[in-house]
Amino acid sequence: MSEAVKDAPITDTMADAADGRGLAVTGLTRTFKQAGKSLEVLKGASFSVRPGEMVALVGPSGAGKSTLLHCVGLLERQDAGEIVLNGMPSAKLSDRQRTLLRRHSIGFVYQYHHLLPEFSALENIVLPQMIAGKSEKEAKIRAAELLDTIGLSARAKHRPARLSGGEQQRVAIARGLANSPSLLLADEPTGNLDPETGARVFDLLAKLVHDTGLATLIATHNMVLAARMDRILRLEGGEVLEGLPTSEVEDESAGQKKVWRLAVEKID
Repeated sequence: MSEAVKDAPITDTMADAADGRGLAVTGLTRTFKQAGKSLEVLKGASFSVRPGEMVALVGPSGAGKSTLLHCVGLLERQDAGEIVLNGMPSAKLSDRQRTLLRRHSIGFVYQYHHLLPEFSALENIVLPQMIAGKSEKEAKIRAAELLDTIGLSARAKHRPARLSGGEQQRVAIARGLANSPSLLLADEPTGNLDPETGARVFDLLAKLVHDTGLATLIATHNMVLAARMDRILRLEGGEVLEGLPTSEVEDESAGQKKVWRLAVEKID
């Protein structure tokens, strides 16, 4: 990582994610101005995600899940609060330092794959590595390894249009892991897939997370997938709550209903 980022001052902030590793968020606030009025989306949100942990972020549409992911991913600045990634506080970093930290330490996976249509699966995974400073040779070796991991070595030269929806999303996951991030942020990564394909993609992602020790936060409306993750966080009223109220969730893959009993408590 750039010396500029390494030399950024370290402050004594919340870092309860396993010896300062992983993600720790404290007191996050974000307010938007609309028609002369203030809309407070985040009101002191605090939580942590440990290495190797897959955490679901749920909540109704408009609750602020995307805003929270954008702040945690250093894509937009919070109004107050701190985001600590592997012991590195980010609130006081310059835009350049935030870019470097994001580029080297954070991976993103979206609902739509956003693969570049004119490039092959391999090239889509190579590009972010070269932007981060790797040579083309190094990037191709890493991309080939990732394609092998996700079972798509035979499709390396195929452009996105020649891949199925599930294959496109698997390549998108590989692209998100290309620079060996310590944090992966995903926004409805299986939302555009049918239940069976989505379950397979989720299984692959879960295996990668647990095998690599990647801290992972996934925003989703799919309560069946959320219940399969290590923990569930709920964004409600601008605050982060642990778990969900008792609710009934239909497991489409099993064709039956299951009741997930999850206590709700505010995170201190």
